[in-house]
Amino acid sequence: MGVVGESGSGKSTLARIALCLETPDQGEVTFKGKPWSAAPAGVRRSIRRRIAVVYQDPLSSFDPRWRISRILTDAIRLGDPANAGRARERAVELLEAVGLGRVHLDAWPLRMSGGQRQRVAIARALATNPEVIVLDEAVSALDVSVQAQILDILADLQQQLGVSYLFISHDLGVIHHISDRVLVMQNGLAVEQGDADAIFSNPREPYTRKLLESLPRLELRV
Repeated sequence: MGVVGESGSGKSTLARIALCLETPDQGEVTFKGKPWSAAPAGVRRSIRRRIAVVYQDPLSSFDPRWRISRILTDAIRLGDPANAGRARERAVELLEAVGLGRVHLDAWPLRMSGGQRQRVAIARALATNPEVIVLDEAVSALDVSVQAQILDILADLQQQLGVSYLFISHDLGVIHHISDRVLVMQNGLAVEQGDADAIFSNPREPYTRKLLESLPRLELRV
């Protein structure tokens, strides 16, 4: 599910509500048909590892004193106790899944490129074997070529693992590329949702049409 809208439309607030970091004013969030936002803290704690998150700036969510090996093994031990005994090897598997490798275990986040750090952030999100990953502007700070690489990795991981994404972005091109379904937000409200191709080819709402009209287009001159 891709979530799109202009700045201030409520996309990041929606992500925080989905992660139970904020409480909705109305309605509720369910997970696999059961209460999630309204569930007791103990119940949420028991299934929280099934919902992971990747932020726009991974560096701010990493402990700068930790190498990549500790960042990943810490997540593995906390979220996937069954793999605690082989946490380092599991960390290598996660790095390889996102196009990195064993050589990056001893790297410092500050000395990695933005694209490499975001790959590590995705690897950390996978450490608990989640069923859903919330990605909040996860590629917006990256160069276009690096964006494409990350999106391809996410698509491959989805095919391999069957994980679902709640993918939030202000970039319509990115949303169309990665999403099966799209939710359009304006002023904190969901104004339109449906099949991605249908919304991009035949939007119903004036606001959605306005967003699509803002996309840059190349004009061919003969």
